[in-house]
Amino acid sequence: MSTPPSPSEAERADGSSVRLGALVPLTRPGWVEAGRHLLAGLELAVREVNDAGGIDGRPLELLVRDTAADPERAAAAVDELAGLGVAAVVGEYHSVVARAAAARADALGVPFLCSSAVLDALTEEPTEWVARLAPAQSRGWRIYADFLLGTGRLRIAVATQPSVYWATGTRVLRDHLAPHGGTVVELDTNALTPEALCDALVDHDVSALLLLVGSPEPAVPLVRAVRADPRLAGIMIGAPAGQPEFAEWAAALGVEGAGIPFLRYLPERLGPLGERVAKELRERLGEAPSFVAFEGWDAVTVLASVLRSHGTDRAAIAKSWPRVAVEGTRGLIRFSRTPGISVWQWTWAPIHVVDRDPAEPGRFRILHAG
Repeated sequence: MSTPPSPSEAERADGSSVRLGALVPLTRPGWVEAGRHLLAGLELAVREVNDAGGIDGRPLELLVRDTAADPERAAAAVDELAGLGVAAVVGEYHSVVARAAAARADALGVPFLCSSAVLDALTEEPTEWVARLAPAQSRGWRIYADFLLGTGRLRIAVATQPSVYWATGTRVLRDHLAPHGGTVVELDTNALTPEALCDALVDHDVSALLLLVGSPEPAVPLVRAVRADPRLAGIMIGAPAGQPEFAEWAAALGVEGAGIPFLRYLPERLGPLGERVAKELRERLGEAPSFVAFEGWDAVTVLASVLRSHGTDRAAIAKSWPRVAVEGTRGLIRFSRTPGISVWQWTWAPIHVVDRDPAEPGRFRILHAG
């Protein structure tokens, strides 16, 4: 369950600080590396807000809760944070976890700015309490499907694990590819060993395998098995959810992990603000920041702007979403109502399909622009 409030948190309950709750996957089975990058962005932005005088002279305080990719744990954390008097909740990477957090925030009347989860149906019904920075899954995965069409790869296999997120992604791909003659076959990684999955790829004569699975397990063993099978030398491996973005991927796979296209939510070139934040994040992380770190920084920066202009009242924060206009690391952030999306959405977050350059795995190549 959620971590009990620390003594320092209890001491700050007198209202001397403005409190934000932060939901971050920091332990397994959560994607720990993504959580580390998200937290780095959140913490850097909080430090910069406080260096600039805080919120009307009051320090901004971040109360971090580890979700460990557990929806129930995230919902309980929202309950706890609401009781601790946070003005809003921010963060979360895993879509299914963010959905549970959003539902609880909506029920409690706590503003929630989701930084990184993409599932379209973040809440069952439209809500005024939740906004999101990450692009909706339907938009990003349709862009990925367009990339596949552009490469002429129409016979697609998806290696999957049971999850509403992976199932939704599969449906988006299938619906977008079918009118162009594309097919999508699903291969359950819980039922197939990596070697058996390779046999299935040969049997189905597919031209691309998409990894709709967790990382490093089972994604890394699957990549190794496919790369080692001479029958599959011509197959393209893809990972729309972004597994190759992180240094952990490159460290585990080296050149085998290169040439695997994925979705990346960064512009082709960062502007001056983005470059400055990238430098700070690199120093904090000890490695190049992922797009998830930028999402964390942008999320706190948006909320700080809202808190300064609309105060700390939760209802006032929620009413401010349509009036947000904040320069983030990846462009001007505005929220709007998007058809089919139940939360306030930054509709035009940048999206590219990129991969790691096989000749230089530390360098990313843009393959397709959304």
